[in-house]
Amino acid sequence: MAGDLLGKPIPRIEDRPLLTGRGRFVDDIHLPGMVHAAIVRSPLAHARLRGLHRGRAAAVEGVVAILAAADLEPHLATTTLSVGLPSKAYRLVVDRPVLATDEVRYVGEPVAIIIARSRYIAEDAAALVDLDLEPLPAVSDARLALRPEAPRAHSGAATNVVAEFTMAYGDLDGAFASAAHIVRTSLLQHRGVSHPIECRGAVGHYDAVQDCLVLWSSTQAPHSHARMLVKLLGCDENRVRVVSPDVGGGFGPKLVFYQEDILVALAARIVGAPVKWIEDRREHFMATTQERDQHWDMEIAADATGRILGVRGHMIHDHGAYTARGINLAQNSAQIVPGVYRVPAYELRVTLALTNRVPVSPVRGAGHPQGAFAMERLLDRVAQELGLDRAEVRRRNLIPPEALPYRLPIKTRGGTEMIYDSGDYPACQAAALAAIDYDGFRARQATARAEGRYLGVGIANYMKGTGRGPFESVTIRVGPSGRVSIYSGATAIGQGTKTMLAQICADAIGVDVARITVVTGDTGTIALGHGAASSRQAVNAGTSVHLAALAVRHKLLQAAAIHLEADATDLEIIGGTIRVKGVPAMAVGIGELADALAGLPGYGIPGGLEPGVEASRHALFEALTFAYGTTAAEVEVDIETGAVAIRRYVVAHDSGMMINPMMVDGQILGGAAHGIGNALYEWMGYDAAAQPVTTTSAEYLVPGAPEIPRIEMVHIEIPTPHNPLGVKGVGESGTIPAAAAVVSAVEDALAPFCVRIGETPIRPTRILELIAASRR
Repeated sequence: MAGDLLGKPIPRIEDRPLLTGRGRFVDDIHLPGMVHAAIVRSPLAHARLRGLHRGRAAAVEGVVAILAAADLEPHLATTTLSVGLPSKAYRLVVDRPVLATDEVRYVGEPVAIIIARSRYIAEDAAALVDLDLEPLPAVSDARLALRPEAPRAHSGAATNVVAEFTMAYGDLDGAFASAAHIVRTSLLQHRGVSHPIECRGAVGHYDAVQDCLVLWSSTQAPHSHARMLVKLLGCDENRVRVVSPDVGGGFGPKLVFYQEDILVALAARIVGAPVKWIEDRREHFMATTQERDQHWDMEIAADATGRILGVRGHMIHDHGAYTARGINLAQNSAQIVPGVYRVPAYELRVTLALTNRVPVSPVRGAGHPQGAFAMERLLDRVAQELGLDRAEVRRRNLIPPEALPYRLPIKTRGGTEMIYDSGDYPACQAAALAAIDYDGFRARQATARAEGRYLGVGIANYMKGTGRGPFESVTIRVGPSGRVSIYSGATAIGQGTKTMLAQICADAIGVDVARITVVTGDTGTIALGHGAASSRQAVNAGTSVHLAALAVRHKLLQAAAIHLEADATDLEIIGGTIRVKGVPAMAVGIGELADALAGLPGYGIPGGLEPGVEASRHALFEALTFAYGTTAAEVEVDIETGAVAIRRYVVAHDSGMMINPMMVDGQILGGAAHGIGNALYEWMGYDAAAQPVTTTSAEYLVPGAPEIPRIEMVHIEIPTPHNPLGVKGVGESGTIPAAAAVVSAVEDALAPFCVRIGETPIRPTRILELIAASRR
C-alpha cells in the first residue's frame, strides 16, 4: 500500500541481471559490421607535433581508416571541447582539442584514431604510426609551475596560472591579533585515479536512413554529452542520441566529455560502420582525468580554551594540462574548510596551476576530502599545542543544533548562500566516539605499548553539500499492460538509482515495485537531464519521482472513481488494483484504466479527464542540503615495516531520511573503502618530466578485501526541510573524512616518536622515514 515502503531495505532491482550475466555494458554491445578503434597517443608530456606519418600503419591488412585532426576538421563546427563550468576566476582558457594539432601537452593526449576490423589490428597499427615530436620543457610540479622561470605548460602562454580566487569572511586581522595561540601547518594532499571496475568506453553508430547518430557511452551524464555532440557537429538535437547502458562505476571522471566520445561518434559517420572503442587499464592511468596534488599552507588562531577565532592560508591546486571540468575541485575544497565548526573569520587564497599532466576532474568527494583534511589536521595541532584531547577540541567548536539553520558567509559556485539546513553535529560525534569506545582507548593503547605494539585512534568530522540542482527530469507513465514506467535524466552507475526511484514511486502510488520499469540515462526517452554527480540524484530525481507519482496516483483514483461509481476518498490502491475499501469485489486494474484513458477514435475520454495516465515533474532546487558525519578509526602501526592495519572503523552520519537503509550502508561502505585507499595506498606518480610512473596495478595500489576492516555504522536520521522526502545525499559521505581520521590515528600511534604527518597518502616507506627522522 502507499506509504509503507520508504525506509525499508528492499532488494535492489538491478542485481538479478547483473548476477546472472545479463547486464549490458558498453563492451557488450555488438552491431553488424562493427569496426574497432585504437587511439594514437602522445608518449611525451610536452612536445611540438611536427608531423604524423601513417604509411606503415596504413599498410596493415584490416585497417579501415587513420584519422588525424585535419581529417576531422571538415566535419566539425568547432574543434575544441569547451566544457569548463563557468567562473570569473579563470585567467586562461585552455580547452582540449579534439585531436592535437601542433603541440601535445600531456602523456596520453590523443593525436589520431585508428579504425580497423578488430581491436588487435587497430592496436598494432597504432604502434606503427610515426609521430614527429620535438620535445619541449615540461612542468610537473604545481608549485614549480608558479615560478617566473618555470616552463610554460602551453607554449606561448604568458603564465601557468589558469585561475585564482579568494574565499573570505570575518575580521581575520582581529582574530589573529587577539589569539592566545596561533598554529601553522603545511600539507601535501594527493588523490589519484578513480579506477571504476569498468574503464571508459563508447560505441558510435550512424543511422543514415534516419540521419541519427547514436552514441552508447559509459558516462555519468548522457544529456550533457548529447549537448556537446550537437555543439561539435553543428547538428539538430533530434539527430543525436546518447545512451548510458549499465555502467561499472563512475566516481566523477565519467562526468567528463572526452576526445574519444566525439572521435568514436564522428568516425562511425565517416567510415559508415558502427565503431567501438574500449579503454584498457593502462589508458585509464594515462588518459582519464584524475584528481591531483593540493599544497596547503595554513594557520589557525585559537583562544586559551581552544576555541577557533580564525583560519587562513594559501592553497595551490594542480589543474593539469587543460580544463576538463572546471575549477570546482578547488572551490569545493576551499568552501568546505569551516565544515561543522564555528569559524568566525576565514580566508583562503587559491591558485590553480597548469602542469603537463593529464587534466584534472572530480573523483568521489570532489575536493571535499582535502578541505576536511586541512581543518581536521589544524584541530589536531591545536589539541597538541594546548595539551587538550582531540575530541574535546572538536566538541568545543562544533556548531550546536540550536544554531541551525546556520548561515555560512560563503557562496556556492552557483552564487547561492551556504546554509546548513538540519542536523546535530555534537550528537553525531558523540555517537561515533561511543561506538569505538573512545573513552576506553588509552587503556588499550597502554596495554599494547607494553607489548611493543603501537595503536592509535583518530577522529574526523565532515560536511558535504548534496542535492546540487537545478533539477532532474522525470516522467511516470502507466500503460495498458498495467506496468508503471519511470523515465528519468538520472544516470545509474552502480549505486542503486533504479531501485531508489522505483521504491519512491511504489510508495507514493501504492503499486508493487515488481510492476515498475525504470529507464535512465537515455536522451531518446527524456529531453532534459544532468546525471550522476555531487550526491544529487536522491534529492533531485527522487523528489521529481515523488511528485510525479503523487500526480499519477491522483489521476488513477479519479479515473477509478468514475469507473466504479464511487468517491475517490473511499478507494485504495493495492498492487496493481484499485478497489473500494472493505469491498474487494468492487475493483479495477490500473492497466484497464490506462487503456480507457488512451481513448478510441470517435469516442470520448471517461469523465472528461485528460488523456493518458502520466505525469512529468522537474523539481527545482537552488539550496544544497548538507549531509555530515564523524569517522573514528583505530589502527596499529608496525614500526619495523611501516605497515598500517585498521583494527576498527566507525562511521556515524546523517543523510536525512533513508529511502533504503541497505543501499545507504553500501554507499557508506564503498565510500569508506575509497577514502582508506586515498589515506594509505593510492599514489599516481609522475617524474620531473611529467612522465607517469605508476601505470599498472602492480605499482598503483588499491585496497582489497584484506585491507578494508569491518565498517561499523551509526545512522542518524534528521530530515532536511528542503525536500518533501527529507532526504540528503550519501554517495560521497564515506570518502570525505576517511583520510583525516586514518592519518590522525597513525600519528597518534606514533606519538612516542613525536611524528607529525601532513600528507596523504601516508605509505609504509614514508612512515619509516618519519620514524627514522625522529630518532636522529
